[in-house]
Amino acid sequence: MNEQADQLMYRAMTVHDIPAILAIEEEAFTIPWSEEAFRNELMNNMFARYVVMEYRNELIGYGGMWIIVDEAHITNVAIRGDCRGMGLGSRLLERLRATAVEYGAVRMTLEVRVSNEHAQRLYRKQGFQPSGIRKGYYSDNNEDALIMWAELPSDRRSKEEHQ
Repeated sequence: MNEQADQLMYRAMTVHDIPAILAIEEEAFTIPWSEEAFRNELMNNMFARYVVMEYRNELIGYGGMWIIVDEAHITNVAIRGDCRGMGLGSRLLERLRATAVEYGAVRMTLEVRVSNEHAQRLYRKQGFQPSGIRKGYYSDNNEDALIMWAELPSDRRSKEEHQ
């Protein structure tokens, strides 16, 4: 699939995507979100932004975030199981970062399980740095979450630097 990267398409998530999203959720997470949770997110036009990744018209990944003032908080990112290990998570995160910048965010944050070293490596490659721990964050096993932050490129910031 790497050779066909130009065939990757991104678009805003719709309610029609939810069945495919739920299948990916079940594969990716021990506590998957419900259909109702995604419907609620899609109705939250003020803060929530969700993107799907398609390859040859098949939904293979998605990511979401809340953007509040100038900060973006990633809520979830997942790639379909048979498409993992191909660099698609990085591409999806790049798209989320670009979308956050379009909406005026200058910083981005997320939580990740302290045991999920694979995801932490991906986030570090995308410029995220650890900044704290949320004790007992995950309700399935009371695991801690690592809080990570990344600075985003900003047209406003670069304009201010040149004044």
